[in-house]
Amino acid sequence: MFAAIKRHCQAILSQTPTNRLLALDVLRGLTITAMILVNNPGSWSYVYGPLRHAEWHGWTLTDLIFPFFIVIVGISLQLSLQRQQLVGKAAAIKQALMRSAKLYLLGLFLVLFYYNFRDANYSYIEQKLMAVRALGVLQRIALVYFCTVLIALSCSTRGRITAIFGLCAAYLGAMYWLPYQDAQGQQFVGLFEFGNSFAAWLDNAALGASHVYYAKATPFAFDPEGLWSTLPAIASCVSGLLIAQWLQADRSVVQKLRGLLLFGIIAVWLAELWHFTLPINKALWTPSFVLLSSGYCAIALAACLYLCDVKKYRLWAAPFIVFGANAILFYMFSGIVARLLGMISVGSVSLQSWLFNTIYQPMLGDFNGSLGFALSFLAVSYILMYGCYKRGYIFKV
Repeated sequence: MFAAIKRHCQAILSQTPTNRLLALDVLRGLTITAMILVNNPGSWSYVYGPLRHAEWHGWTLTDLIFPFFIVIVGISLQLSLQRQQLVGKAAAIKQALMRSAKLYLLGLFLVLFYYNFRDANYSYIEQKLMAVRALGVLQRIALVYFCTVLIALSCSTRGRITAIFGLCAAYLGAMYWLPYQDAQGQQFVGLFEFGNSFAAWLDNAALGASHVYYAKATPFAFDPEGLWSTLPAIASCVSGLLIAQWLQADRSVVQKLRGLLLFGIIAVWLAELWHFTLPINKALWTPSFVLLSSGYCAIALAACLYLCDVKKYRLWAAPFIVFGANAILFYMFSGIVARLLGMISVGSVSLQSWLFNTIYQPMLGDFNGSLGFALSFLAVSYILMYGCYKRGYIFKV
């Protein structure tokens, strides 16, 4: 059995293009795998602490997953920048705009792909179409990607650093000093509370309570992938540009690794110190969260470089290369299947609830059963993703 697994992993590695940065492919795969794992428990009532988001201020390992993906988008963009520049700046911007539009529409499709068959009074038009969530994970990636392309094509290294500081400063300026008021005329300023911040007020005013994730938050409904918090999210992506520039420089692998570690450790240390005055908060994407998540992403990339390029330990990484090669397809597939499991009924419950209550919970218990369901979801997904990888099919937008 182990020999067969080894041959399988060796076959994957032999199919991986030699001109790619293997460590980055592995980190992308690890990130999207973690994202799908935490998004698909057997039951949301039984989830281990590290697989949950922080309730508000602070962070868990799960809170690092999405910003890792954002930073990786920036790294990948910089590594492909020379190819984009060959087609000309205007053409590159047009390509980025089209790609962003496709990503946004894919995110919108996932939002709309649901129907509650168990509720006879369910109205798709009123409860889904007319209350569609305007933003989300893919929608944020779309906005961040396009803005980062503009910065990448227009700015030198100094300009990119300035952009990071400028985006974070603009965000903090409004969050700290711009006053806003609720429907009763009560005025607020400088708050970072759940449902009460400048970012929440803007989401509520611009998008409306029925079109955001936290529709029942008070006094302002808001979205964790909201409008104002997109500014520091762009800064996270631009940090990926700078990380990639470090990797592209004429240095040894060990020097690159040490630089990533040094940056990562300093960034995390500063972020934790900053947390005392500016809370680390994923939903608000505070600049302290930008610093923390970018720092840990650099450390994780350094670890992948060490294992894959210094020690040459690569077999373990093969499944993550498969998942990472088709990250968007993997995300779309998991989103569609998860919604189908919720829509298909077995008696009076969804197919997912039936599977968990009938198979996983009796066999493994509450928390292990919920985790076992998520791992089974990954295993089934791997079969499809490996089939695509083996045939050289890469879903691109």
